[in-house]
Amino acid sequence: MPSIAIPVAEQAAPSDMGAVYRKITLRLIPFLFICYLMNFIDRANIGFAQLQMKTSLDFSDAVYGLGATVFFVGYVLFEVPSNMLLQRLGARITLMRIMVLWGLASTATMFVETPTQFYIVRFLLGVFEAGFFPGVVLYLTFWYPPERRGQVLGLFCTAQVAAAFVTSPVSGWILQNMHGLYGWEGWQWMFLIEGSPTILLGLLVFFLLPNGPKDAKWLTPEERERVQQALRPDPITGEHSETKGALSCVFRNPLVYLLAFGAFVAGCAGYFLAFWTPTIIKELGISNLQMVGIYAVIPNFFGLFAMIWYGRRSDRHNEQRLHWSFAFMLAAAGFLGLSWAISAGSLPWTIVGITVGGCGLVAATPVFWSMVTRYLAKEHAAVGIAFINTLASIAGISPAVVGLIKTQTGSLSGAIYILCAMFVLAAVAMALGMRKALSTPPDASQR
Repeated sequence: MPSIAIPVAEQAAPSDMGAVYRKITLRLIPFLFICYLMNFIDRANIGFAQLQMKTSLDFSDAVYGLGATVFFVGYVLFEVPSNMLLQRLGARITLMRIMVLWGLASTATMFVETPTQFYIVRFLLGVFEAGFFPGVVLYLTFWYPPERRGQVLGLFCTAQVAAAFVTSPVSGWILQNMHGLYGWEGWQWMFLIEGSPTILLGLLVFFLLPNGPKDAKWLTPEERERVQQALRPDPITGEHSETKGALSCVFRNPLVYLLAFGAFVAGCAGYFLAFWTPTIIKELGISNLQMVGIYAVIPNFFGLFAMIWYGRRSDRHNEQRLHWSFAFMLAAAGFLGLSWAISAGSLPWTIVGITVGGCGLVAATPVFWSMVTRYLAKEHAAVGIAFINTLASIAGISPAVVGLIKTQTGSLSGAIYILCAMFVLAAVAMALGMRKALSTPPDASQR
């Protein structure tokens, strides 16, 4: 059926478009949320695996930290190419390929016996997973105009926090209760049970996700045209120009590196919490691994609400820069309190420190990506989003660095102080550096 052209004067009123976008959100976001949930589970469960895996395989903190870090080598190498393929081949094929292969690699971790095997499977997991998160961020720009992306990204990104509701209690239960079942250790069962569903979800992507609005059969022809009309270039700013030279423009833009630095700091802090929270709780005297999982999930209840509320608040005020900077300052305060609580041996105050620091960290996430998609013009979005996330993924070295610091000093305090300083530096740099950039049309400097 041919599409229906809608003259500008007859375009849907905002209230009508709101109903259309609600339909789109209900169709896309719940499924993408589940996919990202599994993405974060398969990435973060290595933090729980170490509670048994290190002892079972005789891995030191340094070996384990390096193995966790090798993941990001593959991730960094294939991030930008993956996003460029998504734009060329479409979301369905690209996301299906990513999810099926990473599900297989995550499940295969259960067969690891030596450090070399651990390094190989983690490297492959990074290669296969590369491009998923920036790919989905790019995919959402195919559906939503800039003024509607903040809350949608917030809903999608809550999977980062919600994953802990699965990873912490479920992983803890598996480690505690399935250890030795049929001759397999608890950590082996964990990788099997938490990695396999991703393969099925990857196959479902091909059938459930249209490549864009024009392929969405669950929208009427009129609705498809309205959505595409909302994404067309602004006649004044000429937002959609040719994509030729986008890679060069992104590489030469200093503000892209500033944004990447902010994402890098967030990554370092996020991996610290994901990899070391179970260990911190265990070393405070909690020997039951199921209880470790329960304590570890407590901060995420607060983080879930913080992410949704703060993303909506940022949208209401149509402001991202200062919202993001304030959230990072709050995270710095929380991590500083965490260091004191660990030194004092106080489990309750440790949970408080993780909660405050974690809330500041996760609340900044949807605000950040809303800021990125607002700043980057559409012709630079695929490369820009992937490049920023690629540079941010260098944060993957942080588990190895923290492991070395802990091995040498016997404490995590030094690593926490470094993170606090990075939070403050990034907050100040973003508040000052993006001040003029966000007061002009998106990516005007690159046109």
